[in-house]
Amino acid sequence: MRYLSTRGGAVVGDALSADFTDILLGGLAADGGLAMPERIPTVDSETLNGWRSLSYASLAFEVLQRFATDIPLHTLQSLIDRSYTAEAFGSPAIAPLATLEPGLHLLKLSEGPTLAFKDMAMQLLGNLFEWVLTERGQVLNILGATSGDTGSAAEYAMRGKRGVRVVMLSPAGRMSPFQTAQMFSLLDDNIVNVAVDGVFDTSQDLVKAVSNDAPFKARWSIGTVNSINWARVVAQVVYYVHGWLRATDGLAVPGPVSFAVPSGNFGNVLAGHIARRMGVPMSRLIVATNENDVLDEFFRTGRYAPRSAARTWQTSSPSMDISKASNFERFVFDLFDGDGAKVAELWRSLDQTGQFDLGGTAAFARAATEFGFVSGRSSHAERLATIRSAFTRYGVAVDPHTADGLNIAERWREAGVPMVVLETAQPAKFAQTMIEALGAEPARPAAHVGIESRAQRYVRMPADLAQLKALIVQRCGR
Repeated sequence: MRYLSTRGGAVVGDALSADFTDILLGGLAADGGLAMPERIPTVDSETLNGWRSLSYASLAFEVLQRFATDIPLHTLQSLIDRSYTAEAFGSPAIAPLATLEPGLHLLKLSEGPTLAFKDMAMQLLGNLFEWVLTERGQVLNILGATSGDTGSAAEYAMRGKRGVRVVMLSPAGRMSPFQTAQMFSLLDDNIVNVAVDGVFDTSQDLVKAVSNDAPFKARWSIGTVNSINWARVVAQVVYYVHGWLRATDGLAVPGPVSFAVPSGNFGNVLAGHIARRMGVPMSRLIVATNENDVLDEFFRTGRYAPRSAARTWQTSSPSMDISKASNFERFVFDLFDGDGAKVAELWRSLDQTGQFDLGGTAAFARAATEFGFVSGRSSHAERLATIRSAFTRYGVAVDPHTADGLNIAERWREAGVPMVVLETAQPAKFAQTMIEALGAEPARPAAHVGIESRAQRYVRMPADLAQLKALIVQRCGR
């Protein structure tokens, strides 16, 4: 399997295509686009149903071997087996499906070490990075941006890994106290936390600016673990296959399932889109946003208009406080059947005018008619009401991001079609909102008790590219 750029140019160096292990380490393509497979491998219904008895690790192997064809099969299996363990995720199920009521399910993706769905991909990425770097005798300086959960998941997955250093940017003062402590209390030598003045998009823009400086990127071996990294997306494809299998277990004729996905950077729901294209029967893919509703606006109208930092609101589902969805480019690439020149044209327009509008076009119509995308937005009051309702009706406490998903899912349920809501994090990470909703602080795992009182280490920085580059040289040149 070879990989192309969404903008039709070079992927790595001057090459117009690259292997999985090359894009694993690379981040943005050389032309500024994102890596996409030259084709999406498909599986038929017989193969899909034959996977029902597999463990999560075995299922992951079946999916990932179709994308990572340059990794020896026995090596890939070993890396996957080391990643998806009961010790790391709390049980052999890895991602258990909880039935709230007939036809409504919660896919529990936050059982990993940092209590967020990002662990589902990051635990594998840590082992993939270490293996590839050891094989090549290289080192990698990972530069990332986080709105809350990616950072801690990446740092916990990479801490102590040979040949890997992490420089993680986050928006100063905009994460929950738990999220902040989870990252900043890691004192490992290969972890560098940077609190940037601004919003998540400010940090993300800095990461992209560094990645677009090809000489600097090459000189300092810069890679990424943000969801622009294709390996993260394809690792997330696995739990959609798993979710479909579990939601249709026992049905005489397994049919389509709908998935409701809390969405910020579009990587999570993009993985669902890839699973659908592989052959997983789906009815609807529901993009659930908070008040930062750029994606909801697109799926309703066809207009994509990212907002400025000043117009990106700080909400009670902070990991979704994003107005520039990096992975959205991959979806637009699919809407235009892999026309890289068209995507490059649209992103030039985005750079020049701050928006583009596909409303009324055949490409935009495909989003709903062919790919099943619908959307909705939640307010703070609706999140609180959903948290209370879920606790009263089902005895389940859901975090505010999952509440966004559950709220929008209720608007799009169809008779006879199972609805799977993707859980994004455990409530303990967002104590203030949970207290407001339920009147009590949620329980937290023993390993995270008192995390906010631990010593913290981080660098505070304005949104300045030159200062970030200087920090990278200082901390990664040792």
